[in-house]
Amino acid sequence: MAWLICGLGNPGDEYADTRHNIGFAVLDHLAAAHQVSFTLERHGWTCRIRIRGREVVLLKPSTYMNLSGKALAYWMQQAKPTAGQMLVVCDDLALPLFKLRLRGKGSHGGQNGLRNIIETLGTDDFSRLRVGIGNDFPKGKQVDYVLGRWTENERALLPACMERAADCVNTLIHAGLGEAMTRFNS
Repeated sequence: MAWLICGLGNPGDEYADTRHNIGFAVLDHLAAAHQVSFTLERHGWTCRIRIRGREVVLLKPSTYMNLSGKALAYWMQQAKPTAGQMLVVCDDLALPLFKLRLRGKGSHGGQNGLRNIIETLGTDDFSRLRVGIGNDFPKGKQVDYVLGRWTENERALLPACMERAADCVNTLIHAGLGEAMTRFNS
């Protein structure tokens, strides 16, 4: 049994470096910190790392955001995580820019990748780390904002967010959900 961490995003150059792909960015940061790279396998790009002696499978689905559940369900069969050994990392419009919110379960909150995962798995009983992307967009321009690239100012703050998100993942794995929520939800 291994931990399974799924970062949500969309494949393809047109989506690279967009707000909606912050889940991919967090996993890229974790992989780089462990000096490993992703390989394309069935339904996604994966790599394996160890955190405090625990095996961790990182998954970036190739199924597009709205079908993330298909990739996650497949990789759950491969990695065989327990319910407490699974984490989904995604963007959240409702949170201020780069604020983290870790939960052990809950609704999709309008996030289409989470919605599909909950529908596919038939449960919301898995941890999720939401990374705030803010909501500084004109009325009717939500899609353009979410799928838009980072501004120069946002890009300057991104590395600190990635480091904090990686610290949250590390804490979750070695100290548990309660400790990670206490440290990173403030």
